[in-house]
Amino acid sequence: MRVLLKISGEALQWNREHWIDPSFLEELALNIKEIHERNIEIAIVLGWGNIFRWVAGAANWIDRTAADYMGMLATIMNWVAMQDALEKAWIETRLVSALDIPEIWEKYIKRRSERHLEKWRIVISVAWTWNPYFTTDSAWVLRGLELSCDMVIKATKVDWVFDKDPMKFKDAKLIKRASFMDVISKDIKVMDHTAITLAKEGNLTLKVVNLYKKWAILRAILWEEEGTTISIKKDI
Repeated sequence: MRVLLKISGEALQWNREHWIDPSFLEELALNIKEIHERNIEIAIVLGWGNIFRWVAGAANWIDRTAADYMGMLATIMNWVAMQDALEKAWIETRLVSALDIPEIWEKYIKRRSERHLEKWRIVISVAWTWNPYFTTDSAWVLRGLELSCDMVIKATKVDWVFDKDPMKFKDAKLIKRASFMDVISKDIKVMDHTAITLAKEGNLTLKVVNLYKKWAILRAILWEEEGTTISIKKDI
C-alpha cells in the first residue's frame, strides 16, 4: 500500500510558540517508522504553518507571489529537520523538489520517486510545485495522484472536519464522511477548492486525522473509523 501524508507545519510546534518542538519531531519520526515497518510505502508533504504567521503579518507590504515563494522556501527548513529526525530513527529517506538545489536534494522526477518508494525509502516532497498561488494542499493532492497513492492523509491539529468553525459557531456539525460535491457546494473549509477538484477528478480518497492522536494515521490507513473521510461517494 502507498500513502501520502500531508503534515501541518503548525502542528510541528506542538506546545511551542514558534518553530519546531524537537521532542515532538522525534516522536513523530518514530511513529512514522512503525507505520513504514508494516510494509506501507510513505511519501510526505509538509506545510509551513509554523512560519506562516510572520508572512501573514507582512501581507500589507509584501506581494502575494513573493509571499508564496517565501512559504515554499520555509518548507525547506521544515523538511531538513524532518529528514534529520527520520534518519536518526534509521529510516532511509530521499528529499525531492521541483526547485533544483542539488546540494540538498534531487530534482523531482515521478518515476525516480516511485522507484525510491519501491525500495522502501520515504520520499519527502519539498517546495510544493514551486508555483505561486498553489497551496500545500494542492501540491499534496497533485503528488498523491502522480505517485499513484492509494490514499492521501492530512495530519493536522484536529480530530474531525466540521461544517463551519466550531470555535465561532456552537451549532457546528461534525463530519465523519463527505463527498467532494458536499465540500464544494457547502464551502466546507477543509482545504482549498483546487485540491478538492483535483482529488475528485482523480477519484482519490482523502483523510483528515489528528496528528497528536497516537495511531490515528495508522488507523486511517487501515480503513478504521478515524477522522474525516472525503471521497467521490459520501458512504464508502
